[in-house]
Amino acid sequence: MSLAAVGAFFRGLSGWRALLASTLAGAVGALAFAPLDVFPAMLLGLAVFVLLLEGAHGRPRPIRAAAAIGWGFGFGQFAVGMHWIFYPFLVDPIEHGWQIPFVLILFPGGLALFTTLAAAVAMRFWRHSRVFIFAVSFAGAEWLRGHVLTGLPWNLPAYGWGASLAILQSTALLGAYGLSLLTVLFGASLAELFAARPRWALPVAMTALFATLWLGGVIRLETQPTAFTGVRLRLVQPNVPQDEKYVRALRVRNWRTLLDLSSRPGGVQPGVVVWPEAAPPVALQYYPDTLDAIAALTGTNRVLITGNQRVVDDAAGTRRIYNSLYVFGPQGRIVATYDKFHLVPFGEYLPLEAVLERIGITKLVGFPGSFSAGDGPHTVDVPGAPPAGPLICYEILFPAAVVGPVRPGWLVNVTDDSWFGPWAGPRQHLLAARVRAIEEGLPLARAANTGISAVVDGKGRIVAMRDLGETGVVDAFLPRAEPPTPYATTGDLLFFVLLIVVAALPRALLRR
Repeated sequence: MSLAAVGAFFRGLSGWRALLASTLAGAVGALAFAPLDVFPAMLLGLAVFVLLLEGAHGRPRPIRAAAAIGWGFGFGQFAVGMHWIFYPFLVDPIEHGWQIPFVLILFPGGLALFTTLAAAVAMRFWRHSRVFIFAVSFAGAEWLRGHVLTGLPWNLPAYGWGASLAILQSTALLGAYGLSLLTVLFGASLAELFAARPRWALPVAMTALFATLWLGGVIRLETQPTAFTGVRLRLVQPNVPQDEKYVRALRVRNWRTLLDLSSRPGGVQPGVVVWPEAAPPVALQYYPDTLDAIAALTGTNRVLITGNQRVVDDAAGTRRIYNSLYVFGPQGRIVATYDKFHLVPFGEYLPLEAVLERIGITKLVGFPGSFSAGDGPHTVDVPGAPPAGPLICYEILFPAAVVGPVRPGWLVNVTDDSWFGPWAGPRQHLLAARVRAIEEGLPLARAANTGISAVVDGKGRIVAMRDLGETGVVDAFLPRAEPPTPYATTGDLLFFVLLIVVAALPRALLRR
């Protein structure tokens, strides 16, 4: 079958057939994300998406038809790419297991509303600039997905290049949203090859552009090796299953695991030890014995960074609980605290809490009430090391929102990816963290309860790591920070400029 015949087939689909085809196209496109990393799948999925929209154009109610196609594509992509979303509900199946069927439909279906919007907007302006307006509307909807209702920028199109660290180097200039825009334009341009008379100009131009991005990334990686500071790190990966973390009978075992891994001999003797998110099995402030053990661990010249819950009672008698990070200096002295500001909806806080609890819906983290939010990214002092930018769990997902007013010398990400399942979720989370390191030009130390713990340099290269499901430590020197990247300086400004340029390009070409 020729390419023209394939194109005619997809353009001829309507109704439920077009909806099914768009859902399958989105599912195929999701194969580009970690851990499979089949990047051509996303480009082909986007091309089919455009062909289906071409078929909807000219039919009665084209915007409605386009919206349905967009919803199907988004549902397929999120259902496959984030299939692990049911896993947190299995940590306490008696309390939350009944919600899984609803989550498997409502979660991808809700996120698909952004691709619905993208397709409807593209169809509204389809006549003269179909491929370009499609790319602009899709990329704009992805930016909205990362910001509306606290945002969830998981599996952005840019992450479809996870197999190519060289292409990901472009995020130092463009950011993840800018690379996403070019990726969507590349995939959409391939639809031009499925016409009765194939149009080669745009696909060839986009292929040349990405070949240039790849070559530039290769040169950047090969000519700029990792440079290190003299700071010795130890990332502790205790590998405690989530459903055993706070069991009263296992608290002593879990605590001893943290201490034993932190102080065991061999390898690089650390100056800074990093434990994962909520690693201690108790709230440290209420257990003096744990603070004594931390004082013994830090001794006279060591630092401990750990996640832990922090409880604050204000003067009015109001109790607030924070998902926090502590920096303990020598002798166990608290040097700094940091409170997570980007909380997980339904995980750490419950929207409309009073209403939802009446129908049996509670948040996944088993603490009474919702967590309180901190006041944004900060830079904290770390004795004997450069100042650090702490980020807890999925705070690392958000481009241009990981560094406070004072630029740190490194990022430290404490997380518990056991919530994300034993396969795809933690690998997707790690890739997003590596892209933040590239965008900011900052090294990253990432301690994860069940993995993947890693030390990453400012170009996203993994210096040392411990894989999923392993118990142990990662010993490595802290890489040196890069000079501030263009993206670190301007944020998403270039992305918005690209949106305007791509939207205006068809009219400029027509005038010519």
